[in-house]
Amino acid sequence: MLASFSFLVLLVCHFHGLSHAAVPEAGGGGGDGQFIYNGFAGAGLDLDGMAVVEPDGKLMLTNVTSQLKGHAFHPAALRFHDEAPAQNGSTARSFSTTFVFGIAAEYVTVSGNGLAFFVAPSKNLTAASPSQFLGLFNSENNGNASNRVFAVELDTILNPEFRDINSNHVGVDVNSLVSVAAAPAGYYADDSGAFKNMSLYSGDAMQVWVDYDGTAAALNVTLAPAEAPKPKRPLISVAVDLSAVVSDTAYVGLSSSTGPFRTRHYVLGWSFALGGGAAPALDYAKLPKMPRAAAAKHRPRALDVALPVATPLLALAAVACASLLAWRRLRYAELREDWEVEFGPHRFKYRDLYHATGGFSGERLLGVGGFGRVYRGVLRESKTEVAVKVVSHDARQGMRQFVAEVVSIGRLRHRNVVQLLGYCRRRGELLLVYDYMPNGSLDRWLYGGHGEAPPPLTLSWELRLRAIRGVASGLVYLHEEWEQVVIHRDVKASNVLLDADMNARLGDFGLARLYDRGAGAGGPQSTHVVGTMGYLAPELAHTRRVTPATDVFAFGAFVLEVACGRRPIDRGGGGGDGDGRFVLVDWALELWHAGALADAVDARLCGDYHAEEAEMVLMLGLLCSHPVPGERPSMRQVVQYLDGDAPLPEPPRAYRSFTALAMMQNVGFDSYAASYPSSSATGTSVGDVSSVHSGGR
Repeated sequence: MLASFSFLVLLVCHFHGLSHAAVPEAGGGGGDGQFIYNGFAGAGLDLDGMAVVEPDGKLMLTNVTSQLKGHAFHPAALRFHDEAPAQNGSTARSFSTTFVFGIAAEYVTVSGNGLAFFVAPSKNLTAASPSQFLGLFNSENNGNASNRVFAVELDTILNPEFRDINSNHVGVDVNSLVSVAAAPAGYYADDSGAFKNMSLYSGDAMQVWVDYDGTAAALNVTLAPAEAPKPKRPLISVAVDLSAVVSDTAYVGLSSSTGPFRTRHYVLGWSFALGGGAAPALDYAKLPKMPRAAAAKHRPRALDVALPVATPLLALAAVACASLLAWRRLRYAELREDWEVEFGPHRFKYRDLYHATGGFSGERLLGVGGFGRVYRGVLRESKTEVAVKVVSHDARQGMRQFVAEVVSIGRLRHRNVVQLLGYCRRRGELLLVYDYMPNGSLDRWLYGGHGEAPPPLTLSWELRLRAIRGVASGLVYLHEEWEQVVIHRDVKASNVLLDADMNARLGDFGLARLYDRGAGAGGPQSTHVVGTMGYLAPELAHTRRVTPATDVFAFGAFVLEVACGRRPIDRGGGGGDGDGRFVLVDWALELWHAGALADAVDARLCGDYHAEEAEMVLMLGLLCSHPVPGERPSMRQVVQYLDGDAPLPEPPRAYRSFTALAMMQNVGFDSYAASYPSSSATGTSVGDVSSVHSGGR
């Protein structure tokens, strides 16, 4: 009798494990078919590195240990070709997969490196590197066709060497981490078609669908919150033929890696189907929960059990209240030191900024950059709309000077300068609060923003000229009229914001440097060259000294960009150099020498502009972009030229032989060119923080 009872218990446990493990439908000799994991308890995955299945069934690919990797493989090889191997011309079979994941990062704005679904010819990835290589490749084999690896990455770090679009994106990778297609993380709403931003490392559960059509050689990738219906419009649709990429038989798996930031990467459920048809639907009721959600779910059950017993209930309630108070204190904890008392009026409470931005909700996300992100918010008491920029900082290095400079910039008052209202510090984060600009960045009006189409109306010549005059006026104020000299160091279209009346305001002072008047015409020297390629004055490479003339050079690139509707440096643009890089100032110079400068005006204007005025603006852009600092006008002279109070001189004829890109490469800018269009910066002073504001790049 006892033996029969024991057998029954084992049988029940066996079937319980199967409900969470894979249910394969085997095909041919290569293990073809499908599987589904509604949680991973008893799943029998092949794991390596940091990967582990937790008792409740969560697959944790990586823990908080830095610079390590983890892999999880479906144990059986799958046959991706029906007959002959790919090298003999067969077509890769269609497949579909979906999985629910969550990335729990310690900080709001920075994460580990992300995770990926992949198809590989072998389960041996010991040679792969962690950090930005996601446990898939290394510096030697990245980009080699012999890898035979396909992957869909969920990347949370901007790596310029891989030409990442931002620090929160989805990418399609073929033998390389330079994605063949990528898009900012989010989804398109079925009802309105609007793009909804999502933060991959918010700690929330999300679901990914990857669908490959072998006949059409086309791939769709879709992202959405967990338990939400699959959006009808994919996030990424790209033509890619995997026939020569995936092996005849290959393994499917999930990979992740960590960098310097403490992050856990979880997968809650996974299904796969090979040979056509959608991957089996996951049963959300059987999936384990992300750690935060699980704690919230189990707390009411504990209270329900304790309700019949008054004394334990009171004790539990007391403990719960104490825990809640501690949690709230930790949630809103700020970093505040004695020396900040003098800056009190400029300091915001973290609690107020948290509530203003809806808990830094992805729906309030305005823009993402390599060092932080910007959220739209409404302050509760004043009902003021603000933009809250969250960047990482090291509180041990120069923070007192940094905050002093932030507060100094907060005293700037000019109609063409975005108002910096104040700051807040919390753990390893600095939050900067700005006036909100409802019409976003000028860059968005010229080119369209990430994940959205360009505005329906082309920006008129009148508004472009008004923006140029506004930025010029703001720079005169910074260089000559305020109590200190302010060098912006990152003048570009994405940092020019438009208010409700479409007036241009220069914003994002994350790279600005301040120095006292009379401190010398040379300006302060910087350890690092920071800014954006195409706007960087060439003399910075050898002098490292910032001056008003370096801002004038960037302004010249900005003027040409606005008038021509093209970026200062563009890869793959028409009229480029031998490497396929288009340099706007060189192109405009060639047209000027050919007597056809008017041809540079943005063709989308369809001739709706004043020809002489447009030619004057283009000439001004060339004059400000001169490689020799002494040949550039001051911003005061620029305003006089724009207002017609002084005649615009013609650029010197010696300007003919200047090639911006070649000079940048010769003096050491080539390593920065690979990172265009992102800003580069290190350190902790105001001059060494890179950031994004209201839809910037």
